Amino acid sequence: MQAPSPVLFIGHGSPLNALPDGAMAPQWAAIGRALAKPSAVLVVSAHWETDGVAVTAMAQPRTIHDFRGFPQALFDMRYPAPGSPELAARVADLLAPTKVRADHDWGLDHGAWSVLAHLAPRADIPVVQLSLDRGLDLTAHADLARRLDPLRDEGVLIIGSGDVVHNLRAIDPHGPSRGFDWAVRFNDHVKDRVAAGDLDALVHYRSHPDAALAAPDFEHYAPLIYIAALRRSTDRTVVLTDEIQYGSISMTSFAFCS
Repeated sequence: MQAPSPVLFIGHGSPLNALPDGAMAPQWAAIGRALAKPSAVLVVSAHWETDGVAVTAMAQPRTIHDFRGFPQALFDMRYPAPGSPELAARVADLLAPTKVRADHDWGLDHGAWSVLAHLAPRADIPVVQLSLDRGLDLTAHADLARRLDPLRDEGVLIIGSGDVVHNLRAIDPHGPSRGFDWAVRFNDHVKDRVAAGDLDALVHYRSHPDAALAAPDFEHYAPLIYIAALRRSTDRTVVLTDEIQYGSISMTSFAFCS
C-alpha cells in the first residue's frame, strides 16, 4: 500500500529566495530531492486572498510576478508547470457544500512558484492553487483543510506557503542574525505547538503576547493552519528549515509525513 503524501508548510520569505543563488535555494532543493514525485501539487499561498473560496482551474497557469522593486532576474523567471482542471474539480467536490469558484485568471503567485522552482525545478508536475477566503476565521479554514485529507492518499502533495513570523514594517537587513527577541519567542512557541499537535493553540495564536508584532498579517500565518489541520495521528513532524531573515521574517518550515 502506498504511503500517504506528506503535507508541507514552507516559510517562503522574500521573493529573492526564488533565484538560483537565493538564500534558501540549497535547503529547498534538498527537500525536493527527498520527496517522492507526487501526482500533482495543491498550494495554499499567502498571496491569494479572495471573497469566497476559489481554485485555479486552467490547463496552463501563468507565472505571476506579484512584487516590485526587485532585480530584473526575478521578473524574467517563469515556472511553466501545467495546471490540472481535474484536481481543481476534485478539490471543489471535497470542499462541498462550501461553494468553490473555478478560477481561470489567477495562475501561480510567488508564494507558489518561488518555492516550487527549487522543490520541483523541472516544472513537470501539475500545480493548482487554493485561495484563502478572507471572510473566514481560522477555525473555518481548519475545517476546510480537513476535508482535503483524501488527497494525501491520491498522491497529491499539499503545500502551505506563508511565514510563521512576518512583519515587513520591522525588517532590518542588519538586524540580529537570530531574529528579534519577539520574533524568536513567537517562532519557538509555534514550533512547540506544531510538535505537540496543538491545533487549537495554533488557531488561537493571537493570545500569545508577541503575536501582534510577529504575525500582524493574517494571510501569511493562515497557510500554516491548513497544514496543521491535515496532520494525521500517525504522522511524524519534521522541522525542515528553521531560521529568521532580516530580524522579522521566519523561514521555519515543517513536514508531516508517515
